[in-house]
Amino acid sequence: MNSESDENPMGVGMQLGAVVQLTELYAVIESQADQHLLPLAQNATDIVPGEGSSTAQVLFIGEAPGEQEAKQRRPFVGRSGQLLRKNITEIGLEATQFYIANVVKVRPPENRDPSLDEIEAFRPFLEQEIKIIAPKLIVTLGRFSMAAFLPDGKISQVHGRLHKVTYNDLKYFVLPLYHPAAALRNGKMLTAFKEDMQKIPKILAWITTTNETGTKSNSGKIVQNDITSNLESEIVATLLQ
Repeated sequence: MNSESDENPMGVGMQLGAVVQLTELYAVIESQADQHLLPLAQNATDIVPGEGSSTAQVLFIGEAPGEQEAKQRRPFVGRSGQLLRKNITEIGLEATQFYIANVVKVRPPENRDPSLDEIEAFRPFLEQEIKIIAPKLIVTLGRFSMAAFLPDGKISQVHGRLHKVTYNDLKYFVLPLYHPAAALRNGKMLTAFKEDMQKIPKILAWITTTNETGTKSNSGKIVQNDITSNLESEIVATLLQ
C-alpha cells in the first residue's frame, strides 16, 4: 500500500517539510541540552528524540525515556516498548501511520516519575512536535502524558474513552491509555491496554468520516453513524466540544 506522500506530490512536500521541522526542533533541544539549559540533561546525547512518520495519523506520547531508551536514544524499545509496538502491529498500523514520543525527552534518574518542573521545561517542545505532525489522533500512555491534555482526569476512569480537547489553541482527539509498563505489572491493566489499543483503527475511521462529513446535530453534539456503531457508546458520549 502506498502512502499519500507516494501518490501525491503535495503530500511529498508536506512530509519533507515536517521532517525538516522535526530535525530543526531536535537540534534546538540538543543544543539547549549541551548548554545545560534543560533539566536532567548534561549533553545532547541525553536527548531521546521521537521516532516515526513526520505526517503520522496517530501520535503515541509517553512520559519519559527509560534505561534502554536512553542507551539506544529511541523511544519505547524496552519491555514496555515491545508491548506497545507488538500491539501497534496487531491493530494493523503501518510505519507511515504512527509516531512515538515522550513528554520529557531525557531519562529521569532510576526511572522515577518526571517532576512538574521537568514536564513544564519540555512542554514547549512537545507543543511544537504535535503541531508539526498534526496527528488525527493522540494516544497518551500513562497519567503524566494524559495530564497534558486532561489535567483533571483520572487514568482509571478515562482510559479507552475518546476526548476532543483544546491544546495549545488547537483541537485534537485524545485517547488516554494505561502506560504499557503499568500494564506489564497488572493483569487487569494489561487486558484494558490491549482492548483500548483495539479501538484505534475504528476511532481513526470515525475521525476521518467526521472530518469529511461534519456529522453533527444542530445542537453541535457528535452524532453516531454506521462507523461508530461498533464502538462503545461511552466513547462517543465522552467527546468534548
